[in-house]
Amino acid sequence: DEKVNYYQTHCYQLQSIIKMAGTQPLTKKTIVKKRTKKFIRHQADQFKRIARSSWRKPKGIDGRVRRRFKGTIPMPSIGYGSNKKTRNVHPNGFQSVVVHNVNELEMLMMHNRTFAATIGHSVSTRGRQEIVSRAEQLAIRVTNAAAKLRAEEDA
Repeated sequence: DEKVNYYQTHCYQLQSIIKMAGTQPLTKKTIVKKRTKKFIRHQADQFKRIARSSWRKPKGIDGRVRRRFKGTIPMPSIGYGSNKKTRNVHPNGFQSVVVHNVNELEMLMMHNRTFAATIGHSVSTRGRQEIVSRAEQLAIRVTNAAAKLRAEEDA
């Protein structure tokens, strides 16, 4: 009888821990970024107007950066790409899918260990509550579940 009682309490504790943690990803592979710094544009250190802009490929006929001389800034290339298995994966281990209604959420039912739902920007508060409650039933992780939720007003 003691063993059964211990087993039941132990299982209950495990279930509560799992419920608190939410849905866990199927595989959690460590994400390795080959480069985290942004590629700066050629001569961005010389001109303020260029310093704010994003990467543009140098196209000049004599350009040192284009010809990849030693000591010049690096150019983006395919070798900087991420691992295909960890590409577009969030640090929580899920890939993100934007959802605007409950029907779109139903598509993630069989893939709730791979994809997490992100509620779209234009969804109303009532629509968000419906999506969050349905996601809880389907055990789908919602990344921005707490967004735009008003506090219950006491009347």
